[in-house]
Amino acid sequence: MPSQFDEMRREMDRMFEERFKDIQTKAPKELVREYQTPEGAKVREIGPLVYGYSTTIGPDGKPKTREFGNIKPSAGFFGGGLAKPQISGEIEPLVDVNTTDKEVKVVAEIPGIDKKNINVNAYDSSVEITTTNDPKRKIPPVVDLPPEADIETARSNYNNGILEITFNKKKETKPKGREVKVE
Repeated sequence: MPSQFDEMRREMDRMFEERFKDIQTKAPKELVREYQTPEGAKVREIGPLVYGYSTTIGPDGKPKTREFGNIKPSAGFFGGGLAKPQISGEIEPLVDVNTTDKEVKVVAEIPGIDKKNINVNAYDSSVEITTTNDPKRKIPPVVDLPPEADIETARSNYNNGILEITFNKKKETKPKGREVKVE
């Protein structure tokens, strides 16, 4: 008796085959590489093809889903319809915002970029990440920050294709009480 995982895998294979069978003819030219092997065979590679999503719970308690990659599902893609996905030569990286008790951290996956070509600008409620010299990288122009992020404490680190921008949380200043005399 096949397990539910085997059944799901077969269904995903079927969906992939249906939606990507004509990928060789419709792939953007910047994703296609052709070369000849030492044995004389011609090889055609297509890719990278990336699609993913990240779901987190926002400060308001509601789930937020962010897509990343260079494949965008068309309407009906996951609902069983036959719509073909849109493939782009630009790769939109995964960008997540994580909050702990003490800090807010923005994590962006941008492999293959030299550190000197990354620009980060922090604003009151957002952070902007841009790259120079790489038109294939598409980073969301603005990443929203929670209101408790203190942009004055912003620091960043780039290692192995992962950019981390860390903000301390603002110190909560509770208003001091004051007695008001009733007249």
